[in-house]
Amino acid sequence: MQVFYDKDSFSKYIDLQKEQNNMIGFAPTMGALHAGHISLYEEANKDNDIVISSIFVNPTQFNNAEDLEKYPRTVENDIEKLQNSKLVDAVYIPKVEDIYPNGMERKHYNFGGIENEMEGAARPGHFDGVGTVVEELFRQVRPDNAYFGEKDFQQLKIIEKLVDILNLGIKIHGVKIHREKNGLAMSSRNMRLSEAEKESSSVIYQTLKKVDDWFRVVTIPEIKSRVEEIFDRDDMVLEYFLIANEDTLKEADFFSEDENYRAFIVVNVDQVRLIDNMHLK
Repeated sequence: MQVFYDKDSFSKYIDLQKEQNNMIGFAPTMGALHAGHISLYEEANKDNDIVISSIFVNPTQFNNAEDLEKYPRTVENDIEKLQNSKLVDAVYIPKVEDIYPNGMERKHYNFGGIENEMEGAARPGHFDGVGTVVEELFRQVRPDNAYFGEKDFQQLKIIEKLVDILNLGIKIHGVKIHREKNGLAMSSRNMRLSEAEKESSSVIYQTLKKVDDWFRVVTIPEIKSRVEEIFDRDDMVLEYFLIANEDTLKEADFFSEDENYRAFIVVNVDQVRLIDNMHLK
């Protein structure tokens, strides 16, 4: 596995892959890698000649400076995990100036309104930051296929829209949520939880499974009420729970038989923000 720390040497590597007509699969990360990230590269290996990872903690998608500062950075361990996986041909670890040569400014995108729902409402400008870094990485990596986890489902829809509005010609693949044995969705932020907090946080997944059982049996307002009761507790704070249309991401007050829905939840555990979601059958 080759490791690139600057844009120029990485660009020469990509030029060579393109000259050899190699199909490129790509999954960008912010590091602190776990089995969920590795599952992206397992998927990428099915469809591509070359698989590329990137590690870059993107400052412009953080609204909270403290959250950015506390975000785990474990680059040497990340490189070792990628090497041991034997799934990745190259990893790109750019400097800030490689991604933001003209200063750290977000571009502004019109994602058709999905950027204003859920995480967009809670974190203004977040998806402009996501779009800015992903567009730049796409232009540097020039992948044929790109892979993103469904844990960040809204981000996945944003990136699909980004590729569409910029006509980038990249196929976007959503990869199922990878979970701990207790059901907790794998996340780099889980590193900030104690073992006891990880165990108690399994209630998030258990709640989503209950929501799936309740869906189409009781009303959506009643489901929301039941979820709020579950999280009426001292050790975690429910930031939001909602059921939304999977395509528009608009919150639903009632369901229609011919539409697809997904439950979204955000819970804070000792100031660690945990997100999860589930397709509702």
